[in-house]
Amino acid sequence: MRKWLLTVVTICSLAGNTGCLLPIYSVDPARRAQQLIYTSENLRAMLDEWERIWFLDQPSHLTPHSVHGGII
Repeated sequence: MRKWLLTVVTICSLAGNTGCLLPIYSVDPARRAQQLIYTSENLRAMLDEWERIWFLDQPSHLTPHSVHGGII
């Protein structure tokens, strides 16, 4: 039991330091800029996909005012 607890504590402490001990991005500035651009593009695409799934990118038909769509 003590061995399992020590293993879990070690894994949690190493997982918390992933960005410090093991760098996420490259040391080379050009490569790091490319990786950051890819990451931000992936996050933007994820947000667009989320809005598409929940139909948040569509106009709302629940307007409080009556909108006339024909020729006046």
